[in-house]
Amino acid sequence: MERASCLLLLLLPLLQVSATTLEPCELDDDDERCVCNFSDPQPDWSSALQCTVAVEVELRGGGRSLEQFLKYADVDADVQKYRDLIRSLRLKRLTVGAARVPAQLLMGVLRVLGYSRLKELTLEDLEVTGTMPLPPLEAIWPAVTTLSLRNVSWATGGAWLSKLQQWLKPGLQVLNIAQAHSLAFSCDQVRAFPALTTLDLSDNPGLGERGLTATLCPHKFPALQDLSIRNTGMETPNGVCTALATAGVQPVRLDLSYNSLRAAADPLTPGCVWPSALNSLNLSFAGLEQVPNGLPDKLSVLDLSCNRLNRAPRPDELPKVDNLKLDGNPFLNPEGPSPREDSMNSGGVPICARSPLAVGISGTLALLRGDRIFG
Repeated sequence: MERASCLLLLLLPLLQVSATTLEPCELDDDDERCVCNFSDPQPDWSSALQCTVAVEVELRGGGRSLEQFLKYADVDADVQKYRDLIRSLRLKRLTVGAARVPAQLLMGVLRVLGYSRLKELTLEDLEVTGTMPLPPLEAIWPAVTTLSLRNVSWATGGAWLSKLQQWLKPGLQVLNIAQAHSLAFSCDQVRAFPALTTLDLSDNPGLGERGLTATLCPHKFPALQDLSIRNTGMETPNGVCTALATAGVQPVRLDLSYNSLRAAADPLTPGCVWPSALNSLNLSFAGLEQVPNGLPDKLSVLDLSCNRLNRAPRPDELPKVDNLKLDGNPFLNPEGPSPREDSMNSGGVPICARSPLAVGISGTLALLRGDRIFG
């Protein structure tokens, strides 16, 4: 009997693990964050009801199609009668990922959330199928201030941004687009983003300077202050400058890190006038062996850290700069490892260690590798 009791005590943790793995949704003790992962072959969708009290909700569909819920999505339905109920929800941040979602279902959800307090919407590893319906004229749309998209494909191709704009209020302030399947926007259909101050196009390795010119639709980003284009296939600062000038954007801060930049611009390339508002330029992790030509004349911050500079830059190579960052370059520590070698060192966290999150994998590359994103 005593041995049986001891055995039961040893098995108790395993029984607890088994019980928790059967529950697809977990709500934290403070009722702040609720996470659902419907990866079970026959998931209990009703488990998501406990998330109605949370401020932050994360829903992942296990790579399956959500077409079975399409019968509940009527974009023309009168949702105003549920207005008070929806407004009572605490939801402010929503993440939806790992699923095939009919466009009509996604738009139906956005319409319902028009009466909610939702401010941040994240879509990850989604395949949006079908065409986006036209929104009803009298509908109320979510006042989302931050929209993040990672590895999302749209059946509408390059028109997806203009279509999605119709379902959101015009107060968007932050837009993050990573591992995009299409960034060739239909600029004539895209409306201006009057409140957008931050645009992050990082982790789109196939973008390149020509793609950047096509993506930055001219005069659509009048309030832009922060532009991040890390790991996007940029080749020269001068090429980026030309793209910014063509688009007419005036960022204050520009992040070009994690691009393999050439030190010297093509001598046949005409000179470029950088945005007058630009005061911070990040060129870290760019593989630079010398300071590139064509930099702005004056900056508050210039980050050249974690490159391959074998000597200190001469004053005539640098713009007028208040804060120059050179950490992690070989000339500061000739006996130390190169930035590339340093990043491979597993002992501790070196100054130039590359974060796996900073070097994204495009959706195309994932498919070539044979990764299964959707079941």
